[in-house]
Amino acid sequence: MLAMSDMIAKAAIDRRLAEIVTPVIEDMGFELVRLRLQGGNTHTLQVMAERPGGGIEVDDCAKISNAISAILDVEDPLSDSYTLEVGSPGVDRPLTRLKDFDAYEGYEAKIETSELIDGRKRFRGILAGIEGEEVLINIDQNGETVTVGLQFDWLADAKLMLTDDLIKEMLRQRKAAGTLNEDAFDEITTEGSEED
Repeated sequence: MLAMSDMIAKAAIDRRLAEIVTPVIEDMGFELVRLRLQGGNTHTLQVMAERPGGGIEVDDCAKISNAISAILDVEDPLSDSYTLEVGSPGVDRPLTRLKDFDAYEGYEAKIETSELIDGRKRFRGILAGIEGEEVLINIDQNGETVTVGLQFDWLADAKLMLTDDLIKEMLRQRKAAGTLNEDAFDEITTEGSEED
């Protein structure tokens, strides 16, 4: 039995699907970030994955999608038809694993707890790492910065906020990984700029 955070797969069916697809994704060298089966006329199975160090390319998503489709056809856990969407967590990504809160220390995040903690369920601030099983976040309280520790088990939802710093860091990571070719952006030509 796979130990699964409720943040990765919330509903019972999500957890069952995650148990099926996680080994396939991991065998391919990726990690499952989040899985959600969403309702509607046609169900949509959304899968977010990435490399252990972060990042994923479109080709990788296609390969994962094919592999997941194959295993789900065999296991057949869903009685209704569904659409499979495999993608990256994105820049303003969901934080679903304890290690995510450590990896994105120093960045702004929004965290929601399942129960009231000190009279509130929503916390927005700067991630301050982890301590044991606690997620630390620096929040503004009456003009003062206060560090709040939230048990990982208490969390219902968490995501990074889209900020300039976060975008710069993601671009830096992609450049370091060799997936961003800056030369493609260097030459800017405008129509009619030549003098007659």
